[in-house]
Amino acid sequence: MTSQDLQNKTGELVFLSLGGIGEIGMNCSLYGLGPAGDRRWLMVDLGMTFAGEHEPGIDVILPDISFIEGERYRLLGLVATHAHEDHIGAIAHLWPRLRAPIYATKFAASLLAHKLDEAGIEGEVPLRVIPGGHRFTLECFDIELVGVNHSTPESNAVIIRTPLGTVVHSGDWRIDRRPMLAAATDETRLRCIGREGCLALVCDSTNAMSEGDSPGERDVAETLAKLIHDAERRVVITSFASNVARLNAVERAARTSGRRIVTAGRSMRRVIEAAHRCGYLKDMAAFLPEEAFADLPPEQVVCLCTGSQGEPRAAMARIADNSHPLIALDEGDLVIFSSKTIPGNERAVIAIENRLARRGIDVVTEHDALVHVTGHPRREDLKQFYRWVRPRYVVPIHGEARHIMAHAGLARDAGLAALPLAGNGRMLRLAPGKPEIIDEVPHGRLMVDGQVITRQEGAAMRTRRKLSWAGMIVVSLVIDAHGERVGAPQIIMAGIAHETATATPTEAIIHDLIEDTFTKLAPTQRCDTGHMGEALRRSIRRAMLIHWGKKPLCRVIIHRN
Repeated sequence: MTSQDLQNKTGELVFLSLGGIGEIGMNCSLYGLGPAGDRRWLMVDLGMTFAGEHEPGIDVILPDISFIEGERYRLLGLVATHAHEDHIGAIAHLWPRLRAPIYATKFAASLLAHKLDEAGIEGEVPLRVIPGGHRFTLECFDIELVGVNHSTPESNAVIIRTPLGTVVHSGDWRIDRRPMLAAATDETRLRCIGREGCLALVCDSTNAMSEGDSPGERDVAETLAKLIHDAERRVVITSFASNVARLNAVERAARTSGRRIVTAGRSMRRVIEAAHRCGYLKDMAAFLPEEAFADLPPEQVVCLCTGSQGEPRAAMARIADNSHPLIALDEGDLVIFSSKTIPGNERAVIAIENRLARRGIDVVTEHDALVHVTGHPRREDLKQFYRWVRPRYVVPIHGEARHIMAHAGLARDAGLAALPLAGNGRMLRLAPGKPEIIDEVPHGRLMVDGQVITRQEGAAMRTRRKLSWAGMIVVSLVIDAHGERVGAPQIIMAGIAHETATATPTEAIIHDLIEDTFTKLAPTQRCDTGHMGEALRRSIRRAMLIHWGKKPLCRVIIHRN
């Protein structure tokens, strides 16, 4: 059968990313099979990312799924590779727009069920628990989960078999020859799939710029054990809550040193509950609630807390500010950041570290000791994966542009054809024929703003950014039927410098502008509230630029008496 005959019979096999290419987090991948306009779709992961300093007031950011929302009746299901927020964190927010069944292993399903319950939709969502290593069919897709080692339990590569070829979607993975809780990456099964024939490897690129291979989780456990043993006072460890092996290592080290574990942070407690249900924290001492912190002598406490990424409302930020209601540190205590800072969070994390240091609290990070190991493959790990799977093509995903390009270069150096997409929204035909970009679809970011999901560049977000940069002035005044002012104007300033560089009160400048504008405008112009309001608004903004160097938002409200 020729390539054209195969295309006429089965259409095309396409890959499309709506998040996770050119960025860290917000992973969302789609595989489509069939002719254009009548494809069946499979989604792999639906994650979120954290908001940055340019998204004031935003909680998290989600991928724009408007394309697949329009195709949702052809969406056969969503497969979660593992339990991290950047892979499942958007599901509870966006599932009502898709209403497709979700397939996940027990640990990811346990955490996801809690999120769905919080969103009030758990009873609506068909959440199917799939055992690791299981193989199942969704119409034209033959799907197999293959265990890979990562920094959370039950991580999987998703093997997608179709009439046009087999795709290995790696998920997040690493090669750890001495794992603590989770199994090692299933080399034997991946080699078998390589012998069957792999059309494309769609693969994690996060560490593609890092040479060599990675240390293992046991190496970190040994370092943490020594730090806890040698500490003379309290120890606080902040880490990704979902790293159950790390929690296990800290508990063992604490127990050996005669200390008790206190947990702080909702997500930390939620992961511990899920890990217990799934059997990952057997034969361990009880984790104490944060209320127990003050009752323990300093030399007997280890506190596990959330907030390793500098989240302002997480436990670690409040502990650093000395504003946590139940946990307080003193000079000589030790805080360990057992994590890697996600790109974009550096300033927030460093600010917390500095606040701790100024209080005389010792701080240890991954730059000081081996207190964290990556959950992603370095260059030697990637080359090993290539040898196992033997793909015809490599599609780098999950990383910033520099990670994607470094991964593509590595694959080419290994003699493979690399297909960097350069961004989300570009539809790549994998088969039949030579792979190529065949379409570009809507994509972007959605903001979770309290209980509302809004587009990234909505009017509210643009206004909020301006407010954060230059504040706001509101002027309210009353005029009578002859265009004369009634009473004194009311001036409200928010986020505005109250004096200029020459110590002139800002409010006095605004009062003078109002008087000057009234003098210059004829009574008929003053009766035109739209005309007069705009004249005042422009005058105030111009004056602020001259006297302050910034142009704040300005609102003028005119009432008729």
